[in-house]
Amino acid sequence: MKKVVLAFSGGLDTSFCCIYLTKDLGLEVHSVVVNTGGFSAEELAAIEKRAYDLGVKSHSAIDETEDYYRDTIKYLIFGNVLKNATYPLSVSAERVCQATAIANYAKKIGAACVAHGSTGAGNDQVRFDMIFNTLIPGVEIITPIRDLKLSREAEIEYLAKHGVEINAEKAKYSINKGLWGTSVGGAETLTSNQYLPESAWPTQVSSSEPQTITIDFVQGEPIALNGKEVGAVKVIQQLQDLAQPYGIGRDIHVGDTIIGIKGRVGFEAAGPLILIKAHHTLEKHTLTKWQLSWKDQISGFYGNYMHEGQMHDPVMRDIEAFLSSSQQTVTGRVIVELHPYRFVIVGVESDHDLMSNKFGSYGEMNEGYTGDDVKGFAKIFGNQTIIWHKVNEK
Repeated sequence: MKKVVLAFSGGLDTSFCCIYLTKDLGLEVHSVVVNTGGFSAEELAAIEKRAYDLGVKSHSAIDETEDYYRDTIKYLIFGNVLKNATYPLSVSAERVCQATAIANYAKKIGAACVAHGSTGAGNDQVRFDMIFNTLIPGVEIITPIRDLKLSREAEIEYLAKHGVEINAEKAKYSINKGLWGTSVGGAETLTSNQYLPESAWPTQVSSSEPQTITIDFVQGEPIALNGKEVGAVKVIQQLQDLAQPYGIGRDIHVGDTIIGIKGRVGFEAAGPLILIKAHHTLEKHTLTKWQLSWKDQISGFYGNYMHEGQMHDPVMRDIEAFLSSSQQTVTGRVIVELHPYRFVIVGVESDHDLMSNKFGSYGEMNEGYTGDDVKGFAKIFGNQTIIWHKVNEK
């Protein structure tokens, strides 16, 4: 009997895949859940129980949280990456990490096939397939939901016939939780004019009293929250727990899928959005204008290419080297106020702050040059434009 490694989350799609791969295709199913910081120990135990209840031969949980931060999220922070100025790549980046881990696991157990529950309409099918083709080129890829063109209702009906009950109300929304945010998909996100109802958001709003927090960065990495040094992963998790109950970071992303259609997805990502904004503010104080300019251009490409699953292209390592180099002086503390549904960056404290009043104050007297210096500079700086207007004045 051929082994197939199934990327498993315990949700509707992958539950269907478990039964279908075993009963209809006669394969030996080895399910794998890749934890990228979105599962508690209790949730992982429930997923394992569900996998065995569905008849898998073996089930494994691979914790990639630290690697996910080190190999991916760190550079999203360095680059202040927001897809379409909105989305922190919560799922995009996670899928690259998960697909890589699953490919490595398939090699480890000598599987002949890998399977995933992606539909034929979204980005995940391309990300998974492409990474599997790159890392395990001889392994067959099986995608039941995509190949059978199944609706969620059809999947629920199929599972019911095999004695597996699915809560249809709960299955209305597809929830994907990870270290870098939670995505929410449902009937509303398949339209262009509807917003998700309050009940669809995984974290309900329960905090209303404003509070001030601090985030400490060392060479671009968040290492402390409210003065307590806990490391980057813990900062992200604790900040998310602190800020998400305010309703901060909720939005709907509208983007171009890899296969060329428009798509919408809801997300809640208070931690990522606050960190990116805080980090960017610290950079504006500590980097030169051309560092900031080139970072914007390169980071946009990096985010788009990661979104499309191209994390194993060597150009990504080249960009990461540039981003890492740019962070040498991005060290300091950022002060943030949390309010219901919004946050405010109050300011920064840094030994590398280029607004140092040793060299003058904006709008006031400066120490490094005289008024005559500026008069001469303005003439030279605008010389070519002045010549153009004189030549073409008629």
